[in-house]
Amino acid sequence: MRFLPVQLVIGLVLCTLIPYIVSGWDFIGKYIYQVSNSDFIISGFLVLLTILTLHSIRRFPGISASTYIIPVLLSWFTLILVIVKLTKPNYSLTFYCLSAGILLTYLFFLDIINRHKEKYVFAYIPVGRAKNLPNELPSVEWLCLPYPNLESTVNAIVTDLHSDDLSDEWERFIADQTLKGVPVYHHRNIRESLTGRVKINHLYENDLGSLLPSENYMVLKRFLEVALILLSLPATLPIMLITAILIKVESPGPILFIQQRVGLGGKEFSIYKFRSMSKDSEKDGAKMATEGDMRVTRVGKFIRKTRIDELPQFWNIIKGDMSLIGPRPEQKVFVDQFDESIPFYNYRHIVKPGITGWAQVTHGYAADEDETKVKVEHDFYYIKHFSFSLDLLIFFKTIYTMITGFGAR
Repeated sequence: MRFLPVQLVIGLVLCTLIPYIVSGWDFIGKYIYQVSNSDFIISGFLVLLTILTLHSIRRFPGISASTYIIPVLLSWFTLILVIVKLTKPNYSLTFYCLSAGILLTYLFFLDIINRHKEKYVFAYIPVGRAKNLPNELPSVEWLCLPYPNLESTVNAIVTDLHSDDLSDEWERFIADQTLKGVPVYHHRNIRESLTGRVKINHLYENDLGSLLPSENYMVLKRFLEVALILLSLPATLPIMLITAILIKVESPGPILFIQQRVGLGGKEFSIYKFRSMSKDSEKDGAKMATEGDMRVTRVGKFIRKTRIDELPQFWNIIKGDMSLIGPRPEQKVFVDQFDESIPFYNYRHIVKPGITGWAQVTHGYAADEDETKVKVEHDFYYIKHFSFSLDLLIFFKTIYTMITGFGAR
């Protein structure tokens, strides 16, 4: 059931045919709803967009499709319904809701089947940097190959293709397995795939050209983000107004916290946030936020946990300083410090910084240099896989973060 075209066809048939059959019942067809061509088209779009979205995001590391079934379905359901209300075709809301309910059941059924079969077994050739793969990546099952012989069924073979210890015999074995249809990966590719990080210490192994983001997508992304912000203003403006009042009532000081941060191309800009700390919290110099930071106010704890403190950065996005999704912008003093100690740190400035990002939703805030190194590896992964599908996944993970407060300090 992992074959995408089959999933799509079955989903389309179930989610349109069953509501159509139900409409043929005398009572339903007379009193509840009647079917039009628009109903098939609208429900068909819901099925296609939902299944394709789930299929595109599950290829990223650490993703359980079941976690995103409901948010993805609700997002497309709402967006399609808004478009339908604006265009006003002849349609049945009951038919649409029934299709969505059937689709939800179908998606969870698919997930149960896929999870039952989802067991990854990788064979590895213990040479070079591939020797310690089982200890470094315990999330999958590993089968050691001490000799050029493979009798078990595996998802792939992993090794250090650059190692001098890879003998001619091993190379012939790899070629034979490839001809048999067994994928063979360099250890670095598997590490990136399973961890969602590009190791900084081994960046020289990457083709830097592959880390250059798509200019066409950058233009499309800017258009979509500005449109989304403008459409969301009726909902976000009241939240910002209430937040501003609460901040002013709780503690003295300005409502907004304005600070210089480093953005695209290493250029500085003024970032806007709701003030979540007490007045003069950085009078002794810039400090990174830590767990249980005493400078954070009561209102500040809530708005940091739910990310409401980031809402004023919508203005930064409209100005072109930031994106909704991208690496988190840091202060100049920290950028200079990390640039000295973390190789290639400045390369994260090749894309616009974001309100949320891959590092934020997978790692959370970084309180020291070691955590920052890990976050930069996540940033590099984002740049390398810069795409709509990854941004869409980050969007849904951000919603989860806002609900759970993951990474808030």
